[in-house]
Amino acid sequence: MTAMAREPMAADEGFLLDFFLGMDTPEGFRAEFIEGDIVVTPPPDGNHERFFSRLTKQILQRAETDMDVSGGKGLLLPRGGRCPKNYVIPDATLVPAELDLFLDAEPWMPSDGVAMVMEVTSSKPDRDRVAKRHCYARAGIPLYLLVDRSKSTITLFSEPAGEDYVGNTTTPFGKPLPLPAPFSFDLETTDFL
Repeated sequence: MTAMAREPMAADEGFLLDFFLGMDTPEGFRAEFIEGDIVVTPPPDGNHERFFSRLTKQILQRAETDMDVSGGKGLLLPRGGRCPKNYVIPDATLVPAELDLFLDAEPWMPSDGVAMVMEVTSSKPDRDRVAKRHCYARAGIPLYLLVDRSKSTITLFSEPAGEDYVGNTTTPFGKPLPLPAPFSFDLETTDFL
C-alpha cells in the first residue's frame, strides 16, 4: 500500500516544483523546496540574527582562509528519491574568497566549492536537524554548522558520506567548538548564553 500511495506523489511533486519555481513570496520571506515539500519561512527573529551575526563575524575575522559569506544564497542540491533536486537557502554559505563563487552566480547555484553551510534553528528545528543535514551531506558540502537554540548546543557535522555526515561534534553553549581547515580556530560560544 505504501508503494501505491507514492505513485501519485511523483506527479504531485512535479507540479509542486513547477509551482515553487514560479512563486512570488512576500518581501523578507524565504521559499525553499526541501525533499519534495515547499517550505516558506518568515523573516528571522532578532535572537536568530544575533547568533548569525556573532558566528559570521568570528568566522570572517579568524578563519585561516579568507572567506566570502552569503546570508541568503540559494543552493541547488542533489536529492535521492522521487524529486531530482532540492532548492535550499542556508542561513550562511561560506566559500573561499579566492574562488569568487558568488560573482555572476544564478539565484540557485550548485554547491561545488562551498566550504561550510550554517543554520540557526527557528520555529521548526527538525528541518535543520534532519532534512537539511541530509541535503547538505548528499551534496558533499564538507562542513555543516548547526546552532540549536532550543537545545542550547552547537554541532559541527563533517565528513559527508551518502545521506549523512560521519563525523559530528556537539558542544553546549559556553564551550568552544574547534573548526577544522580551512577555518582552523576554536569558535567561541560564551556570548550565546
